[in-house]
Amino acid sequence: MLWKLLVHYLRPYRRLLAAVVVFQLAQSIASLYLPTLNADIIDEGVARGDTGYILRVGGMMLLITFAQIVCSVIAVYFGAKAAMAFGRDLRGAVFSRVGVFSEQEVTRFGAPSLITRSTNDVQQVQMLVLMTSTLMVSAPILSIGGVIMAIRQDLELSWLIAVSVPVLLVAVGLIIVRMVPLFRVMQEKIDTINRVLREQLTGIRVIRAFVREDREQTRFAAANEDVTDYALRAGRLMALMFPIVMLVLNVSSVAVIWFGAFRIQDGSMQVGTLIAFLSYLMQILMAVMMATFMAVMIPRATVSADRIGEVLGTASSVVPPANPVNTTVGHGELELLDVGFAYPGAEQPVLSNVSFLARSGQTTAIIGSTGSGKTTLVNLLPRLFDATSGGVLVDGVDVRELNPDLLWGQIGLVPQKPYLFSGTVRSNLQYGKPDATEEELWRALTIAQARDFVSEMPEGLDSPIAQGGTNVSGGQRQRLAIARALVKRPEIYIFDDSFSSLDLATDARLRAALKTGTDGATMIIVAQRVSTIVDADQILVLEDGRIVGAGTHHELLESSETYQEIVSSQLTAEEAA
Repeated sequence: MLWKLLVHYLRPYRRLLAAVVVFQLAQSIASLYLPTLNADIIDEGVARGDTGYILRVGGMMLLITFAQIVCSVIAVYFGAKAAMAFGRDLRGAVFSRVGVFSEQEVTRFGAPSLITRSTNDVQQVQMLVLMTSTLMVSAPILSIGGVIMAIRQDLELSWLIAVSVPVLLVAVGLIIVRMVPLFRVMQEKIDTINRVLREQLTGIRVIRAFVREDREQTRFAAANEDVTDYALRAGRLMALMFPIVMLVLNVSSVAVIWFGAFRIQDGSMQVGTLIAFLSYLMQILMAVMMATFMAVMIPRATVSADRIGEVLGTASSVVPPANPVNTTVGHGELELLDVGFAYPGAEQPVLSNVSFLARSGQTTAIIGSTGSGKTTLVNLLPRLFDATSGGVLVDGVDVRELNPDLLWGQIGLVPQKPYLFSGTVRSNLQYGKPDATEEELWRALTIAQARDFVSEMPEGLDSPIAQGGTNVSGGQRQRLAIARALVKRPEIYIFDDSFSSLDLATDARLRAALKTGTDGATMIIVAQRVSTIVDADQILVLEDGRIVGAGTHHELLESSETYQEIVSSQLTAEEAA
């Protein structure tokens, strides 16, 4: 998977990478040529006392060194540019893929894991590209070229290279093999710590309300300790690597000087040649060490690439139609025909044989006990999930055949847990209609019974909203979410238990305003309170994923035992209060 990602997402930057190779090649050739010039100065210039020769060759070495520096700077610049662009494109690809996921795929991966894969995992692969561009290109050139140049200097000492390089590679290979599984587990532990942190930040009010700060600190400490433990295990192995490299490097240097001294003594080798050979051996082993450094990064980048590839390779269960319908004739009439839905691997379906017709200009309410399938049902309407059987029709067209943009443009959804984005009241209200005028915004706020508290805010529509709307109350958050849907002015409104945080008086005023302010749209209301749906044109009673009653409030009081139980329990609660 790592290779596939590199090939695919680096293809647009072939020219930059080619420039990196060219300049790294020039730098490496300069590095290979310098020891030979140094040997010539010692053996030719110093031995003969030829100052002019020393100055000429020394000047050439200075020019080559300067060119080497320039090539290195340019190679690093182009390499960094390619690596950063690669990371940007890969993050964009992951984000785009997650954006088309249905609720099913998002739940399967989990939000914390998706965040880690979009950030930390992409960064690991990006760093590999950067280090490859700056180190790995020159490493094979220096190692192969160094061997050739060392053999040219003295063939008899070359056996030291044949011994030291394999010893180094075997030692490093054994360490890397043990590091790969540790890196895989460590990425999973990072997912866990992100999940715990996300839960604690989201549920801070609950934690404080139940005085569970100590427990949450213990839970975070455990997750933190797990990450630290595996990081230390990997770190200990990594710590072994460089001492081994330095040990081989130093022992090889001593061996070259030891055996080279005997050859100088018997006159078969010159001092400059020995120094050049030692320099080439150092270059070879340093190149191997650079490759070793890359080898440390490759296992973790491979694990990260697999995790990224898992996201990119997952197709959404909600598939866009091959030949989408781009227009509909009607005003948001909604019909369900024998709809069934079951989660993957579930023993029992959540919904079975659900059929009803919701006409435009009418209100259809759905009520039922907790776990009866209400939220799952309304999630099928905008295709957050696809029905596993039956069909969901909008204006007579199956939603699976509609252009997704057309479908979503017709629906205004207020979810069970209303979410506001960081920004202002204005930016949140304009989320579904960016060009909405101030008059339209105040109109929506008036219908949603939010005008008063927004007017009292210091900056009105430009008052700041924190991420998730945590700086407003639950009721205010719900009303702003309702106003956001109203600004869009869709043909179908879906309110998934969207009035639960409102008091009865505000609830009644809001429902009355909706009747006159939604322009004959189809309204689907999921509610727990009978008082919220008592005036609905039709009420559907859901139990164990099936419709067990349908009709108006008065009709259901006479015909549905389940509805009677719901009404009776709520009336009893109100009387007891």
